[in-house]
Amino acid sequence: MGALVEKSFRLAHRALFQRDIQIIEQIPILDRKIDRFYHQIELECAELMAIASPVAQDLRRLSAFMQMVRDLERIGDYAKDIGEISLKLFPYPEHSCIPAIEQMSHNARAMLEASLAALANLDGAAGPTIHKLDDDVDRAYNQIYQILASQTNLQGSIEPTILLALTIRHIERMADHATNIAFRVTFIVTGSRD
Repeated sequence: MGALVEKSFRLAHRALFQRDIQIIEQIPILDRKIDRFYHQIELECAELMAIASPVAQDLRRLSAFMQMVRDLERIGDYAKDIGEISLKLFPYPEHSCIPAIEQMSHNARAMLEASLAALANLDGAAGPTIHKLDDDVDRAYNQIYQILASQTNLQGSIEPTILLALTIRHIERMADHATNIAFRVTFIVTGSRD
């Protein structure tokens, strides 16, 4: 599921920043697969909780997995939304904020990759590092939002500005979900939510 989410994020990134609208049709297909994994994993975790009566670390692991798959599913949804936004932005000239948004997206993707690596390795120490990267994404969001919100004398449609504001919000939320995954790994390993 994590690999599908990463791929969906990469495709959305490519559609938006390389203006590759041919790949957009792949993203909803991936999203349906992600949703199937989400429902399957959530059901299996619930069944294990009901049947096996897990205790301590096993219960922490199951509850954290249920929350992680929700985080992954949401990242997949945001990637699908960014793909749709890319299609709507395609006819417009590239906005001057695109390089900053692209860097913000790179950082969020790196966070997702690091969170999934932390999960694969049960690295309980990755959470604080990924949280610091989230601070960078949050700062970028605030800076880009201020630029978009303070534009005056817009010529033509305001649609691109609205779409870019939605895009940076989606990227910021993707980064938040990646941070959640890393902290849930910490919870699995240590039992602590810090």
